[in-house]
Amino acid sequence: MLYFHIPFCKQACHYCDFHFSTSLKYKDEMLVALEDELKVRASYLEDKTVHSIYFGGGTPSLLSASEIARLIGQVGQHYEIASDAEITIEANPDDLTKQKVAELKGTEINRFSIGLQSFFEEDLRWMNRAHNAQEADAAIKRVQDAGFENITSDLIYGFPLLTDEKWLSNIQKLIDFQIPHISSYAMTVESKTALDQFIKKGKTPAMDEQQSADQFTLLMEKLIANGFQHYEISNFAKPGMYAKHNTNYWRGKHYLGIGPSAHSFNGTSRSWNVANNAKYIAGVEEKSLNIETEALSTEDRINEYIMTSLRTMWGIDLDKVHAEFGSHTKDYLEQEIQPFIEKGDAEKSNQHIILTQQGKLVADHVASELFLIDKMDF
Repeated sequence: MLYFHIPFCKQACHYCDFHFSTSLKYKDEMLVALEDELKVRASYLEDKTVHSIYFGGGTPSLLSASEIARLIGQVGQHYEIASDAEITIEANPDDLTKQKVAELKGTEINRFSIGLQSFFEEDLRWMNRAHNAQEADAAIKRVQDAGFENITSDLIYGFPLLTDEKWLSNIQKLIDFQIPHISSYAMTVESKTALDQFIKKGKTPAMDEQQSADQFTLLMEKLIANGFQHYEISNFAKPGMYAKHNTNYWRGKHYLGIGPSAHSFNGTSRSWNVANNAKYIAGVEEKSLNIETEALSTEDRINEYIMTSLRTMWGIDLDKVHAEFGSHTKDYLEQEIQPFIEKGDAEKSNQHIILTQQGKLVADHVASELFLIDKMDF
């Protein structure tokens, strides 16, 4: 798996704390640096066949189709791109003009992740999104008219302007568009974002946890009733339309992240690039990559597996735990999950521990209670 972090945006959404710049001044230098980092780190992945490439950010759709094609071409210089590889680009609706979509059709991009967030104008203004409600509708139609069927769209819930009626309308609109994959997230307040400052200054109310829980429940009920599978806490898909890239993350597959702030994982360690465009470019140019690395202990690896697998509909595979971490770890998890099974938050089925719909509302809590923190001797 390969991930490219494209660190540019037209403007800053009030809630976003991802690494990006609103200046395209060093775009050309950044593209060269991305190519050079890929070349230098190509040996990071032992598997030389790439099954997914993901352009995230930032706003990758700010790049031209030829620039995207150029990066995909560079991947092909170092890896074999599988014939059925999923190649995704995150895109903002305002970038998806008829011409831009036609140009992207000429590349190997075969999946769009469209950042809608809401179909209501007042919500988009509140978030400081770069697109408007009309562009949200138009972007989906243009991508579908161009022949793309593998599309995912994002929606956000749990913020003050969003009534339950508006929320159900947003969900219904994606159902009506026949979007096969929907990602949906509760609005969170990250430190040092504009939203954080607005709340502290009393310009906007704090987020309401009960509203988020209620709207998450509405989301689950609505999409499941319309044939979607809730295959990960924040992700729903029609059967067979799961995101290959993200599913591989949750299942512990190895990946290489290219670009400033991008993370990589090889099974035994995690590494991440400096979250600064100038420092990133300079590091690549000087052949001394600004990368931090963290070696993962056995305890870290178990905790990570608990956290990621429990978020999915496949759950914790106890046979896998037994094979990789020993019978004592398997026995520990079976014992620790029992109170949650009794409360109806989890169930055990065919050697898998799976969260119930009720349990998905407290997924992080359940995972944290299962984490190994000086509980076992490795």
